[in-house]
Amino acid sequence: MNPSALRISHVEIYKCPILLEEPFIISLGTFTHAWNVVVRIHTCEGITGTGECSPFVSINGESMDTCFIVGQYLAQALKGQNPLDIATCTRIMNRSIYANASIKSAFDMALYDIAALHAGQPLYRILGGKRGKKMQIDNTVSLDSPQKMVQDAKKMARDGFEIIKVKLGDSKEADVERIRCIREALGAEIALRIDANQGWKPDEALGILQALYPYDIAYCEEPIPRWAFMALPDIRRNSPIPIMADESCCDHHDAERLLQLNACDMLNIKLGKSGGIYDALMIIEIAVKRGVPVQIGGFLESRLGFTAAAHLALVSDIVQFYDFDSPLTFMEDPVLGGITYGPHGEINLPETPGLGAEIEPGYLGKLEKVVV
Repeated sequence: MNPSALRISHVEIYKCPILLEEPFIISLGTFTHAWNVVVRIHTCEGITGTGECSPFVSINGESMDTCFIVGQYLAQALKGQNPLDIATCTRIMNRSIYANASIKSAFDMALYDIAALHAGQPLYRILGGKRGKKMQIDNTVSLDSPQKMVQDAKKMARDGFEIIKVKLGDSKEADVERIRCIREALGAEIALRIDANQGWKPDEALGILQALYPYDIAYCEEPIPRWAFMALPDIRRNSPIPIMADESCCDHHDAERLLQLNACDMLNIKLGKSGGIYDALMIIEIAVKRGVPVQIGGFLESRLGFTAAAHLALVSDIVQFYDFDSPLTFMEDPVLGGITYGPHGEINLPETPGLGAEIEPGYLGKLEKVVV
């Protein structure tokens, strides 16, 4: 097949809400569902790529409904384009509408799926990645009373997880009490990470971090509101706990700015923030040049979205942290193939061409969709 002859014929966009086992609570709100969108890009030559996004209204300003509408603009703009020319497709999407990184990431993922399927290779290979490193995920305790959070953390430890992330972002007294109780219940063997999701005020964050230091915290994600990033260099310089930029680091421009400011020790990449793999690769390139460790995470994508994240994680050894646990909270799993979870949260990635994951056709048949 002549690569230059490949063309996008039509696009299917699906609303894909999935109920969570119990509400997921962070400082930015409570979530009962993964309000996801699935995109399937079809080519005239019969190759179909699949992508997914999980918009967060409080983080990227998108919802399942806005993605469903904006996705139709993107699909119309991409019809007739060569899906293997991802750079051009990305420029077209960015010209079509500003921002909307979440829905763009679903299209981006489907384009990369097509590229890998066309090459007959697993996605990580066409990205220049290689196998060999262990990908071990954390499991996340959502924000609640100390008693409930201890109960959840103890269950995760019993299930074999060796790394637990704890959602914070409340008052100093409440958050320190949460971590004190969890560390006391788990002992010293479990690694603890924390994520404030922008919940602390800039003038109080350092005091909270200093108070949490005795509990052996690996790092803290996004301690203060992302618009206050100019306060991060001082917090990072004086914090006894390393700082990971999350909501303040969306694309490669953000990453470059934060690192020039010495505002963080680590970067957290999510495809739904970067707009997809295309820009995420540029963030990784910046991190490599500066020697800054990277975490690959996500929102509430299914195993489909996190399979793409796992492929991306194999691109560089600078990627050292993996936050792929959201599908473990779903009431149902509509994904065929894709990553699987092994003992202690170790991730297994398929060697099949493309993403190696898709949504079960019968499940798609029950969803609201539009064809462009």
